[in-house]
Amino acid sequence: MDIKEILNKCDHTLLNQTATWEEIKAICDDGMAFNTASVCIPPSYVKRVKDYVGDRLQICTVIGFPNGYNTTAVKEYETIDAIKNGADEIDMVINIGALKDKDYDYVKNEIIALKKACGDKILKVIIETCLLTDEEKVIMCKLVTEAGADYIKTSTGFSKAGATFNDVEIFSKNVGKGVKIKAAGGISSIEDAEKFVALGADRLGTSRIVKIVKAK
Repeated sequence: MDIKEILNKCDHTLLNQTATWEEIKAICDDGMAFNTASVCIPPSYVKRVKDYVGDRLQICTVIGFPNGYNTTAVKEYETIDAIKNGADEIDMVINIGALKDKDYDYVKNEIIALKKACGDKILKVIIETCLLTDEEKVIMCKLVTEAGADYIKTSTGFSKAGATFNDVEIFSKNVGKGVKIKAAGGISSIEDAEKFVALGADRLGTSRIVKIVKAK
């Protein structure tokens, strides 16, 4: 696969708690230079990034991050605020406890509410696969599909593990028509990126691919 194709699928990501404006600005510069799908940044930087990049780069941010246990009302407010500030894409974290409790209506209705708050903006649903059973991953494929979200996403990158090939295979077999897949967390080589794409991932949440390309 051509490296440009891989870069076009990357949400070039910096979500560290210590991220400074100079570091955020640098990944924006990289995102524009390498034509990444977006930059994925903390909500507090969205407005400043929008002022900096204008329409030259898609801006993605995270909601209910990284634990997902905010109330739905808080997540809705975060989403509306992020879009008002210039976000093009929203990556939300589900309420994992509600899923474990088998409160599937709560999980689905929250996704529906955030998709409504997004309007025509892209909504990706982070399910934190490292904390779920395979059965729960399959259930989430169904709920994300029924709720009308645009993507199902593996991981925050802030829990005990990131994306696995098995996760993406499960998604590919179980998501409904129109739902795309984002693999995120721990994608550390071009070979891994290629395999995730081959298995069905349409987006990759990573900072390392751009770094690898820049080092060559």
